[in-house]
Amino acid sequence: MKKFFSEFKDFAMRGNVVDMAVGVIIGGAFGKIVSSLVNDIIMPGVGVLTGGTNFSEFKYVIQKGVTEGTEVITPEVAITWGAFVQTIVDFLIIAFCIFVAIKAINKFKKAEEPAPEAPAGPSQEELLTEIRDLLKAQAADKK
Repeated sequence: MKKFFSEFKDFAMRGNVVDMAVGVIIGGAFGKIVSSLVNDIIMPGVGVLTGGTNFSEFKYVIQKGVTEGTEVITPEVAITWGAFVQTIVDFLIIAFCIFVAIKAINKFKKAEEPAPEAPAGPSQEELLTEIRDLLKAQAADKK
């Protein structure tokens, strides 16, 4: 049992897992900021351009709901395409914001120079040929 918890601790404290957890938390907060940007700043402008209607309420009603007073007998069946379009706009804005953020981070990040490559040495065949020639020269000197 102790080994199990030790392995779990090693897994949970790995750099990648912790980095991923931080990314998920920051991503959730970033998503709320972008959703607010879309809902509170961009979509009202789109609503004005589309005649002052609430864009997220656009829908195609397949079957109208049946009500008696305030009681709903049969709920409305509708395709809420406005909410779908708003979700697409949210995605595009989030993707654009992430693109801009990564571009800015890469700009401020120091350009990492690649490590200089080691000079190419002689091949194995060349080394063996050189050793053979040296051995021949030593044998000739001894004679």
